[in-house]
Amino acid sequence: MAKEAVTKNSKKQAIEWLKSANDDLDSISYLIQAEHLTNIVAFHSQQAIEKSFKAILAFENRRIPKKHDLFALHEIVKDDIKNIDSDLLFRINELYIESRYPGDIGLLPYGKPAISDAKEFYEYATDIFEKVCNILDIKIDDFK
Repeated sequence: MAKEAVTKNSKKQAIEWLKSANDDLDSISYLIQAEHLTNIVAFHSQQAIEKSFKAILAFENRRIPKKHDLFALHEIVKDDIKNIDSDLLFRINELYIESRYPGDIGLLPYGKPAISDAKEFYEYATDIFEKVCNILDIKIDDFK
């Protein structure tokens, strides 16, 4: 799909996606030490990555699909954001369960993530968020 021209509105929309991703990351910073909340940390990590990828699409004035699959989203933006750890992306992608049951949110196939997993997911989500901000030349301080 051809990229459309960046407009003032598309940049504003990208900033909104990044604000939301940043809120997920800020939430994690409060939860990261609580071992009983590793599933919530993992879920917010997945959300931050999803929203960061969607910020790229918004910035480029492209259609934003209503999907949560990180691999499918990365496939769309792979020309914009490269050299990411696909194994870790796969593990985090397993976290999104299209369920309304709280017990399923943020669980891996083997159950709750360990605290070390949660910290790794948080660092990875933060890294992707920062890469997207750099790619789009949007300063984090612009929306705090």
